[in-house]
Amino acid sequence: MSYQWKLPDVGEGIHEAEIIRWLVKEGDTVETDQPILEMQTDKALVEIPSPVKGKIVKLHAAERDVVRVGTILVEFETNQQTPNSENQTTQTETAQTPASVSNQSQQTAPTPAKRALATPAIRRLARELGVDIQTVKGTGAGGRVTEEDVRSAVASQVSHPLKNTPPLADRQPFAYTSDREAEQLEERIPIQGIRRVIAEHMVRSKFTAPHVTSMEEVDVTELVKFRKKAADMASKKGIKFTYLPFVIKAVVSALKEYPFFNASIDDEKGQIVVKRYYNIGIAVDTPDGLIVPVIKQADRKSLLELADEISVLTEKATHRKLDVSDLQGGTFTISNIGSFGGYFATPVINHPEVAILATGTIARKPVILDDDSIIGRHLMPVSLTFDHRLIDGGMSGRFTKHIIQYLQDPTLMFLEMV
Repeated sequence: MSYQWKLPDVGEGIHEAEIIRWLVKEGDTVETDQPILEMQTDKALVEIPSPVKGKIVKLHAAERDVVRVGTILVEFETNQQTPNSENQTTQTETAQTPASVSNQSQQTAPTPAKRALATPAIRRLARELGVDIQTVKGTGAGGRVTEEDVRSAVASQVSHPLKNTPPLADRQPFAYTSDREAEQLEERIPIQGIRRVIAEHMVRSKFTAPHVTSMEEVDVTELVKFRKKAADMASKKGIKFTYLPFVIKAVVSALKEYPFFNASIDDEKGQIVVKRYYNIGIAVDTPDGLIVPVIKQADRKSLLELADEISVLTEKATHRKLDVSDLQGGTFTISNIGSFGGYFATPVINHPEVAILATGTIARKPVILDDDSIIGRHLMPVSLTFDHRLIDGGMSGRFTKHIIQYLQDPTLMFLEMV
């Protein structure tokens, strides 16, 4: 029995996904629930299992194709009862379609216009820029509409009235004499996989939330001493103890004091959604790009528990072993650019959250005291980016000062110990 299997709904409102890698080839025999492909959704890289036991007759999509839920992906030859009897008839219906269409008069009702192929982020971008995505010619894989296509459409709309403007090609500083010369001087790399997802998220965030960033330096000399003692104790339990658990504790305390930082904006309903739970995303640098796993209920965990969970999530992120659930539900994000030697930054908000904190490298610097004496202190730079639709400068300053107070005097964290 032939069975054509369609891309299932993987949940979380995801309607499209990119095929990263087929784990099988035509002619292979597979078991039920055996992983057959890897797909990149807006949330994560996920493995899709086979719904049946049988032989792979045909793969209907290529790697790097972006496909919608309901698209036929695989044709099986199987003796097993298929999950959905409707799908069993798909092949027959497909085979009949060309003949029935050819016999119909073209004067019959017009065929509905084909929906433009684009990811949700690109559709949102088109709406925000006032572009009818149905009129945009896609240049991506399989005719997919890309961000560049949408922006080119905007540029075309803007430049159209300026008839005397020289064509863009005439304003190029130089042109290659041949394709061979271009290939020698440039390398063109498709934006795909997790890089594509990151790019779309960054564009969505920047075009949705007006970003403002404030920066401070925190005297963490006492925290450095305390962390060293804690790290020695934690290492005996096999736990790597960094500064991040302390930062998380300070942030959670500030989020409770200033709840608008632990919120999101529902643009469609015009509502502020204040969260009464504290799930902290931690930005992790991986060989494939930046990934943000989420520590759930961070307010209910001790410093040691946070340190242990940070190690586990970082390890899973580095080896691409995170589940979709590990990436969901964040309410606030912390990015540590200090691990790369960075100091200050202007981090991009992890939309739909409304703020993000970046911490930099702790450095020993001279500090002038009230009596004009100069001493060496450990200073940590912190950068807070917030959505100016919801948070203004005064609130941002008070939120940051709360965090600074806890990082300067880590013993305050014990006052809120669970």
